[in-house]
Formats: sequence, C-alpha cells, structure tokens
Amino acid sequence: MAETADDTRMPLMEHLAELRRRLIISFAAIAVGAVVCWIFYSWIIDFLMEPYCKIISPDDECLLYVRNPLEPFSVKLTVVGYGGIAAAMPVILWQLWRFIAPALYSHEKKYAIPFILSGVGLFFSGAGLAYWSIPRALDFLIGLGADNFEELFAPSEYIGFVVKMMVAFGIGFEFPIVLIFLQILGILDNKTLRAGRQYAVVGIVVMVAVITPSGDPFTLMVLSVPMYLFYEIAILFGRIRNRRARKAAEAE
Repeated sequence: MAETADDTRMPLMEHLAELRRRLIISFAAIAVGAVVCWIFYSWIIDFLMEPYCKIISPDDECLLYVRNPLEPFSVKLTVVGYGGIAAAMPVILWQLWRFIAPALYSHEKKYAIPFILSGVGLFFSGAGLAYWSIPRALDFLIGLGADNFEELFAPSEYIGFVVKMMVAFGIGFEFPIVLIFLQILGILDNKTLRAGRQYAVVGIVVMVAVITPSGDPFTLMVLSVPMYLFYEIAILFGRIRNRRARKAAEAE
C-alpha cells in the first residue's frame, strides 16, 4: 500500500518538538554564516559600496560619512546578521522541507532536491537583481533633490538600504515556491489562483511597495513584473499537476 500523508501524522507535542528542532538547526546555521560574514566583512562592504561608487562623480571619493561613534558597530551587526541569513539559506530551506515532508504523500517527497535548489537559486537571483537595480534606484532618488542638495550618505542608512533591498528581492523571488507548495499541500486550489489574477496584480504591487525600502517606481516595476510572472508559472504548474492526476486516475 502506498504511503499517504495521514500515515505520517504526528501528535501535536511531537510536531512542536520537531518545529523546535528545525528552528534550532536553522539558527545555528545562521550563526555560522554570520561568523563567516564577520571574517569577510571588509570584502562585503566593498561589494555593497560598488552601486554607490557607480553613481557619484569621478572627481568625488567613494566614502560614507560616520555621524555616530556607535554606527560602525551597528552596521557590522546588520551586515553579518543579514549575511548570515543569506549564507544559511540552503540549510533553512532544507529544515523547512524536513518539517513539512511528513504532511506530503510519498510520491510528493521527490520534490525535495528541486525545492532546495530552486529556493536557493531564486533567492540569490532576486538578490542579484536588486544589486543590479540599486544604482538606478539611487540615481532616481537623488535626482528628486534640488541643485543645492549635497548627498552625504551615512553607513547605517546606505548599507541598510542595500542589504534590505537585496533581502527583500530574495524573499520576493521565493513567491512561486510558496504558491506551488500550497497547491501540493492542498491548501490553495489552482482555480482560486486563476480566478484571482486581477487581485494578484494589485496585491503584488502593494506587497512590493511594503517590503522594499525605496518604494520608487523603478524598483516597484523591477520586482513586481517577475513576481507576477512567477504567479503565472505557479498556475501553469498547478494545471499540469492536475492534468497528470486526472490521467493517473483514469488509468487506474
């Protein structure tokens, strides 16, 4: 007899203990990633400064101006914290998969490797797209100022802006995985996704405006368009999956 999701159902306390175990492993991985980012902090700062250096005048030095003696330390904590999350993303996704796997049918557990690989790939693809868009977003935002405005960016403000943009884009790019697995778990129906297209467009734009720190039109477009394409991909996946399920039922 084929194993079903009900065969692996756990009691509530065991379920909570499993969640606690997965969270502990994830936080440990984040801590290890943070240590690695602490070691390579200087290189990471140079990398994060590059978008700013691209938009300033060639005659100006690529510098950030510290206005608080505690600011360098807080910036370092921000970088290593978010960097630790990014570095630990494969482990986090694997722990998430191990947590939800008991709720899946045996034939659905084969998606483990595609889930991890696509999740990691999409996260870093989103972060890369954010990194590419940051000079253009900065150029747009700076252009809104007057001629007598002089841009003197502080490390906490600029580095926080770049890091949060990259994390926001990375999380946004996980959107199709969430929709696909909600369909696999039976929580979300493919028909509901198809019927909600017009609401999805508005919802995506609003969500992007909330999670991105800049909120400028260019950033909204750069992230909203891929997220809607991901929405359509999730619908296509659901259609193919439902069609295969019907054919399998007819064959039996």
